Amino acid sequence: MEIAGKWTEPAIRVLMMPRDTNAHGTIFGGVILSYIDQAGAIEARRQGLKMMVTISMDKVVFHAPVFVGDLVSFWTETLKIGNTSITTKVVVEAIRLGDPGQKVLVTEAQVVYVNMGEDRKPAAIRPVANAYSE
Repeated sequence: MEIAGKWTEPAIRVLMMPRDTNAHGTIFGGVILSYIDQAGAIEARRQGLKMMVTISMDKVVFHAPVFVGDLVSFWTETLKIGNTSITTKVVVEAIRLGDPGQKVLVTEAQVVYVNMGEDRKPAAIRPVANAYSE
């Protein structure tokens, strides 16, 4: 199956708020992981998956902290499409509140999803024309 090309915009862009902080005053890692899962799912859907489940997050690396007020972008690409699964890469960058010219790599991960049929069992991935194509 052919992999659709990378987007020229992030799958998700979020302004980090105080409600997402941990005890150290930075954004809680679990919040970032949740957005990574969502961004990867958007990429998987773009590739043709309809109903999917996350089966693994691998190679999650937190490079730098995220702060309240950072504008965080979740960039995605598909690494591999198998018969029933898809592996996506999510790269997370932050534009700092006090310096809009500073873009920082904060996190990256690989996420694997399995396509599910109506019976909620793994199903073959079928290419589809979709509105996500550029």
